Amino acid sequence: MTDTAPCSEQVIVAAGETGTRLDRLLAARIPALSRSRLKALILAGEVTVGGGTIRDPGHRVNSGDVLTVTVPAPEAATPQAEDIPLAIVHEDDDIIVIDKPRDLVVHPAAGHPTGTLVNALIAHCGESLSGIGGVRRPGIVHRLDKDTTGLLVAAKNDRAHKSLAAQFADHGRTGEMRRGYLAFVWGAPDRPHGTIDAPLDRHPHNREKQAVRPNGREAVTHWEVVERYAGPDGKPVASLLACQLETGRTHQIRVHLAHIGHPLIGDDTYGPGFRTKTSRLSPDAQAAVEGLGRQALHAYLLVIEHPASAEVLEFRSELPSDLACLRQSLARMSQAAAGKRQ
Repeated sequence: MTDTAPCSEQVIVAAGETGTRLDRLLAARIPALSRSRLKALILAGEVTVGGGTIRDPGHRVNSGDVLTVTVPAPEAATPQAEDIPLAIVHEDDDIIVIDKPRDLVVHPAAGHPTGTLVNALIAHCGESLSGIGGVRRPGIVHRLDKDTTGLLVAAKNDRAHKSLAAQFADHGRTGEMRRGYLAFVWGAPDRPHGTIDAPLDRHPHNREKQAVRPNGREAVTHWEVVERYAGPDGKPVASLLACQLETGRTHQIRVHLAHIGHPLIGDDTYGPGFRTKTSRLSPDAQAAVEGLGRQALHAYLLVIEHPASAEVLEFRSELPSDLACLRQSLARMSQAAAGKRQ
């Protein structure tokens, strides 16, 4: 469904499908299109039932209904191609995996209309992109915050987009998909590992932030202590955690770790009250923290099933230089504190 001319698909509802939601039925019967894409087509008036337009994705179908889905030709992407260097970890006909640097926004948005990963991928992939979402653009199925570094995968065609979207929606509950992050946090948990199960929603007083809310969306983060760092006084002051997501909410790791009292180092949004902790660090560790200018979070692990071959692919990314410097300075501080105690 990536030709330059519009095309259409016709589906006849079987007896056993009576009462099924329109978007769910079409997703099952037209596997080349994702459910989100089909929902957008329904809302745009591109789906008819017996000749009449239906704009309700939740419409319940009846046996014998004749459904026609018109798929407009992909338009030129609204974001323009920009020659932005990319650190490409893997690329084939279906997917591209990049190691995202800090300060790179994933999607064009208010305040960042250009200079984004999408602009870069449009330039890099060119005509190999298909009409994902109705325009020629890479299929972004997950995001990293502007200042979070690490691994991110994008789809280059509709088939790959649908497969990756399903894997990320499942978050490894039934498949192989995994996402791992390294997080430098203030303080040190008193256990070697744990799980944070706390629903998230928009902050009640600041729509730019997320917060733990009783009636929010399910959010689950698993964490494990990798290293603990003692300050010059010999007491734990920071630690390195490995986190895995079971869900993928906005700012999930940042909010969850702050919720348990261990916000990310450098996170002025969710841990501003911890800035004074830098006074407990050695001089070089203080310099490393003050030089960050971002939250100390890195997406180091990505495991996916390839959309075409179903091969399990595992990608890893080393800490970028600023976080590697932070780790080294914290480790030296902790080793010096241990030497004093001996």
